[in-house]
Amino acid sequence: MPAGAPSFRELDPIECETVLAAHHVGRIAYSYRDKVDIEPIHYVWSEGWLYGRTGVGTKLSTLAHNRWIAFEVDEVNALFDWRSVVVKGAMYVLDPDGEGPQGDEWRQAVQLLRRIMPEAFTEGDPTPDRSIVFRVHADHITGRAASS
Repeated sequence: MPAGAPSFRELDPIECETVLAAHHVGRIAYSYRDKVDIEPIHYVWSEGWLYGRTGVGTKLSTLAHNRWIAFEVDEVNALFDWRSVVVKGAMYVLDPDGEGPQGDEWRQAVQLLRRIMPEAFTEGDPTPDRSIVFRVHADHITGRAASS
């Protein structure tokens, strides 16, 4: 390897979770038939799950047919100084009116989301149109890093 050439490596599971926990904006990718899309989202990482919120639209109608997604978050400090984590799993829409565990999951998700936006689901909510809460189970997590 030439002097000054960057090195690349896989992140271990703890490093991947550290990156996921340290950030709150990533990109969610989803597909249906011949259409693939990717959108930025706010999220919270907790115990093997990504939690987020969205509004009614194309993403939800697409995910109603295919709930499998990929999610990516990056830390970029320079061209060859970065870490990137990809999560693959299934998205679950949580029901605020659910009884028992379903309602508990929604309430837990809202508590987690309020860590990054305390006004979420209050009168002062800056994104009240994002009323649908979801979570993604991290079935598969991978990460890569570059350093110069």
